This record gives sequence, structure tokens and C-alpha cells, in this order.
Amino acid sequence: MVARQEVSAWRPPVAGVVEVFHARFTEHAYPMHVHDAWTLLVVDDGAVRYDLDRREHGTPDGTVTLLPPQVPHNGSPATADGFRKRVLYLDLSRLDESLIGPAVDTPDLADPVLRHRVGRLHTALRHRGDELEAESRLALICERLRGHLRPRSPVARPAVCRGVAHELRDLLDARLVPGLALEEAARLLHAHPAHLVRSFTGAFGIAPHQYLMARRVDRARRLLLDGLRPAEVAGQAGFYDQAHLTRHFKRVVGATPGRYARGRAL
Repeated sequence: MVARQEVSAWRPPVAGVVEVFHARFTEHAYPMHVHDAWTLLVVDDGAVRYDLDRREHGTPDGTVTLLPPQVPHNGSPATADGFRKRVLYLDLSRLDESLIGPAVDTPDLADPVLRHRVGRLHTALRHRGDELEAESRLALICERLRGHLRPRSPVARPAVCRGVAHELRDLLDARLVPGLALEEAARLLHAHPAHLVRSFTGAFGIAPHQYLMARRVDRARRLLLDGLRPAEVAGQAGFYDQAHLTRHFKRVVGATPGRYARGRAL
């Protein structure tokens, strides 16, 4: 079978929606990566298998999948013909951090009403001038998601020591564009480089360099949707050059930056 890819991405003028992404892939496998936004996903054809927080999941027919921010995940076709999906990336103003834990436990939601609402929202987001409809549908969707994922217990949890893994993640976030050498991070955090890598990978299920590149790809996506050319995006997202950007972007997104930018629907 000939490999196929179809990509369409845009940022609608709807508060809380970071990006809309529609794709059809027959062979592309997403490596382990993270997003800084919530990933609200429906698969229209085929199926996807993925790992989230070291547990394997799939996308059965009719489900809605919600992947939380900052939690590593991957994804690959679970059927011979690949998959077709529609994705909304939502910021933390729509779903707050208290829902991350429940979403890790139950990312796939079998809810026909929710599935129908997500589909109607995608239709509204395709048409300029229908922003009020989109905002209204999104509000109902987020309300239903919170009903599914509201933390089980109101009892306050004891404070957890953040440790060097979280401190390293903060450093990587702060140095997203200029980058951070491992030796410098070790010096700043007073830890051995190998200990930093082991701690980070053990805490988050992704290596520090994979995390940094995934965050840079996310930034590149936003800049491309702003209308910047790939050559401009490379430097502003922290990549060495356009070739460096293209290699990592295609590995994560499944399309080159140029193809992704041409797929802007609006």
C-alpha cells in the first residue's frame, strides 16, 4: 500500500482553542512526545494505539480521547489502512491542571453525546463567522469533560517534593529557544548529568532531549499558523536551521513544516 498523508491545520478565533488539526495517515508513527495543551482527539476511520504514562491504550469506535498536557505519549496505526483523525488542542483556560491525573487514568471516553458534540464543533470551526456557535459548543464539551474527569476525592493531597526532574523541566521550559547544555543544567541544579537524565526519564517517561524537541515542535506549529515561513520559524523555535526543524517536525507531526503550513484551512 502506498503511504498517504493528508494534513489540515489552523487556529480559529475562538478563545481556548490553540489549534485545530485534521490528518489522514497510513503509516506515520508518532514518537514519544509532549504538548503544552490538552489534546482532544476523535478517530473517524481506522484506529490508533498509543502509550500514555507507560500504559498502552487504543481508540475503539465511537470514543473521544483526551490526552493531558505535559504527559508523554506516542501513537501509531492500529489497522492496515491507517487512520483519519480530528484533533483540538485546548489551553489550560478550558481544562485546568486538576484534571490531568484523572485524564491519565481514563483518557478514552465512551460517550456518544460527547462524540457528537465534538463533531459538531469541528464543523462550526471550519466556518468564519460561526465563532459564537463554536464557543457555545466548546463550553458544553468542556463541561461534559469535567463531569467525566472531575477529581475523585476533594481531600487535599500532601505536598510532593518536586525534585531535580521537575527542576530540570522548568529549566528546559525557560530555555526552550536558546537551549540548555546538560553540563550547564547539572551545574545549576547541583546534580550529576547522568542522574539528571535518569531522574527526568524516570519521572516523565521521556528523555530530556525528546521533551525539548517536542516543545520546540509545538512552538513551531504555532508560528507556522501565524503565517511565518519555515525558514523564519526554525530560528524562532530553537532549531539550528530549517533542515533541523524539518527533520524533527516531520518525525513528530507526520508532515514537513511546508506541507503543514500549506494545509492551513482558514
